[in-house]
Amino acid sequence: MIPESLPADVAEATSANLRRRSRGVFAGRGGAWVIGLSVLVSLLALLPIAYVIGVSLQTGWSSVVTLVFRPRVGELLVNTVLLVLLTIPLCVALGVTLAWLTERTNLPGRRWWSLLATAPLAVPAFVHSYAWVSLVPPIHGLFAGVLVSVIAYFPFLYLPVAATLRRLDPAIEDVGESLGLKPWAVFFRVVLPQLRLAICGGALLVGLHLLAEYGLYAMIRFDTFTTAIFDQFKSTFNGPAAHMLASVLALCCLAMLTLESAARGSARYARVGSGSAREQRVLRLKTTSTVLALALLILTCLLALGVPLITLGNWLIAGGVQVWDMAELLPALEQTLLLAVAGAALTTCAAIPIAWLSIRYPGRMQRVLESCNYITSSLPGIVVALALVTVTIHFARPIYQTTITVLLAYLLMFLPRALVSLRAGIAQAPVELENIARSLGRTPSRALWLITLRLAAPGAAAGAALVFLAITNELTATLLLAPNGTRTLATGFWAMTSEIDYAAAAPYALLMIVLSLPLTAILYHQSKKTAGR
Repeated sequence: MIPESLPADVAEATSANLRRRSRGVFAGRGGAWVIGLSVLVSLLALLPIAYVIGVSLQTGWSSVVTLVFRPRVGELLVNTVLLVLLTIPLCVALGVTLAWLTERTNLPGRRWWSLLATAPLAVPAFVHSYAWVSLVPPIHGLFAGVLVSVIAYFPFLYLPVAATLRRLDPAIEDVGESLGLKPWAVFFRVVLPQLRLAICGGALLVGLHLLAEYGLYAMIRFDTFTTAIFDQFKSTFNGPAAHMLASVLALCCLAMLTLESAARGSARYARVGSGSAREQRVLRLKTTSTVLALALLILTCLLALGVPLITLGNWLIAGGVQVWDMAELLPALEQTLLLAVAGAALTTCAAIPIAWLSIRYPGRMQRVLESCNYITSSLPGIVVALALVTVTIHFARPIYQTTITVLLAYLLMFLPRALVSLRAGIAQAPVELENIARSLGRTPSRALWLITLRLAAPGAAAGAALVFLAITNELTATLLLAPNGTRTLATGFWAMTSEIDYAAAAPYALLMIVLSLPLTAILYHQSKKTAGR
């Protein structure tokens, strides 16, 4: 770093000189690989979009009209729209209510309730469905889809809303009260608008999960685009009908991204200064309100945690020692860990050049490269898988249905998880140290490896952990792309449930929950850290 004893003008001149020299080094022989790798990863990320467009052009307009504008597609579209329109508002209402109760009231044990409200994320969505089908076998259709989706996905709303409520400046509520607004009016007219970004972001996550989920809806026999694509692919193998359904699903995802962007608006939510240096306002609930609030929390925890855990326990007890077939479980656990470790390492390494450019050289080109990865990651896994199937069959047959193809799918689907964490870690690494290393003769790659990545290691580790746990619970792409004989915990669980052997499936579900618990802890503590607690 620049010594503090230097005069300000000399220090500034030295720093400027270092920046100029580092730019020169970057623009020369040393930094081309960073741009090259960033462009390569971003072009690879565009593969599913290119697949959707290419298949549509290759199929021909008349065939597209025949395959898209038919009653079956209309039925799937109605199911999907109803699912989204019913589930997202319920998730918003439940998530905002629980966040307000645990952050802004004197509810007994509210910190424990906060942790319990996050815990359902540790249970994969298709395990929720498995538990409900085991408990109530006749359950199916739209009602079942909405019920299980709400209890599986409401934490995606709860976490960002709770974090926003923690860091919200209490002074804005004081201003509302000083203008004569009652407490309920202060919430709806002052607090709720401040939660718009958190609500929109959480709603987008829930919506994308609704479009991408396969196991949950297949188990409760509710047809969506994803279940129809998977069934069509398995029956006709790579047929044009599956491709057209994938195209419609991709358009639904892009439409949801557009709606979320419009809903966010352009209002300003940042404040100048540190705000009021005092604790958040805590509302004292009356006895009746406390009882109702506790009843809501208890009911939510029973539905979201009690049902899957009790069901798993019952099946494990009913199955006895026989269901713990180590000859099947240990290879599945081993393959899950190997794929998760390899996928997390590959995805994190691929995110490094893009994250570094994002922080060190922000600009239009970098934003375009980064956006390519975010758009692709929003597409359902089955669309990514079909794109890779098509490309590998026609242009890269040697890697068709190999581990390489599976890892590429994980890279395309989960790269933003590593990118966000890496970007935060690199931002905390002083650029001056990197500049000094270059001025001493280190190449950009050596400076990045020896200085920046060491300082950004915690962020890289957090991103790798998020990717690792996402791969652990991934089902659709693994089912379509994995080589013959590959059996992960998710696919092993799915194979057992497909045979209606729920007792044998229970150990797979339990192991997935155990591996997912660290992700829940990371998300919970990260939300508290983000909020400045």
